[in-house]
Amino acid sequence: MSLFGLGKKKEEVKIEPVCACNGEVATYEASSCCCGGQQIENCCGGDNKITSIKVLGAGCKSCHDQYENVKKAIEELGLGIEVEYITDMEKVMAYGVMSMPAIVVNETVASMGKVLKSAEVIKLFGKLGF
Repeated sequence: MSLFGLGKKKEEVKIEPVCACNGEVATYEASSCCCGGQQIENCCGGDNKITSIKVLGAGCKSCHDQYENVKKAIEELGLGIEVEYITDMEKVMAYGVMSMPAIVVNETVASMGKVLKSAEVIKLFGKLGF
């Protein structure tokens, strides 16, 4: 007799990877992709163009600094894309982000958990193949 489920095996918890192409590598930055370093266009079917950029955060100083750094990087690159700053926790959790600030490029989490300077954001875009 198994009272309170003490004799039952525990269910396995599957940890989802945080990779730009949802592969088998768990990472916080899309720089090391599970596709062996291929361009994002080759592993995810992208068209090598940034269509949207979002900064996810709680509204704290670090998150706001990340938003400003991304805006500065976009300005330095000469792109005409507006950066969206999302502080609504329901929307943030929809992306599966557990640590903030986070950068979402074309609806894919590219970085989370650290504030990147504008030069690092530009470098991140380069690693993503943009």
